[in-house]
Amino acid sequence: MSGALVLGAVAYDAKVVPIWDGFRAYFAARDLAFDYVLYTNYERQVDAQLRGEVDVAWNSPLAWIDVAARRRDAQAIAMRDTDRDLTSVVLVRDSGPIRALGDLRGKRVGVGAADSPQATLIPLVELAEAGIDVQPVRHDVLLGKHGDHIGGERDAVKALLAGDVDAACVIDGNHVAFAREGLFAPNALRAIHHTGRYDHCNMTVLGELSPQLARFRELLLAMSYDDPAVRPLLDLEGLKAWLPGRTTGYALLARAVERFGHPGRR
Repeated sequence: MSGALVLGAVAYDAKVVPIWDGFRAYFAARDLAFDYVLYTNYERQVDAQLRGEVDVAWNSPLAWIDVAARRRDAQAIAMRDTDRDLTSVVLVRDSGPIRALGDLRGKRVGVGAADSPQATLIPLVELAEAGIDVQPVRHDVLLGKHGDHIGGERDAVKALLAGDVDAACVIDGNHVAFAREGLFAPNALRAIHHTGRYDHCNMTVLGELSPQLARFRELLLAMSYDDPAVRPLLDLEGLKAWLPGRTTGYALLARAVERFGHPGRR
């Protein structure tokens, strides 16, 4: 598609193809030529964006940290309403002896994949900053996808239920989802800590907005959940509205990367 605006996205799930095919049709109907390229991991996507191979990248928060550290002119131009003000929780067995965060000193803590901001990096940096040394037990499902799946978090909770770890870290939304689907019995687990709030994915561009990119952002922000043609796409991508991008919600993750390093760049 000559002259099309090209977006980079990571193929973390089979639904990614129908999502971006649908977005391509949405943009085409509004006279914006659009195409996308899928990558197997965020590190490849970041490198491709830095080489100028994509015009905009649908980046994880860790990918944003990576890009922003290497390009001062990186901008977050849009994000989902569901990307803002998230929290993660540290779960323990309600019947167990651990009642407070300090009781985890020296204990085994189940986390997600090494590169998961929500289930590994952010909870562990808060524990470290509180002076609580633990033994992280990673569940490295789909490394390179930066936790854009529930596999590692589900495995961490299963390990907690089996008694293989003393606590498990998950994003708050997955805690609710796992309870709803019956992964654990009501009142079987208890949250002893909620992390500070943080933001998740964003649409990242480099440099000043071209007219194409400005139109792309305009059309994103104009998508309405009340539009029956648009709603299925928004449901697949997990939002009800696109919002302007912001970068104030990445401070926690930035501290984690500063302390532990970027897990995909070591």
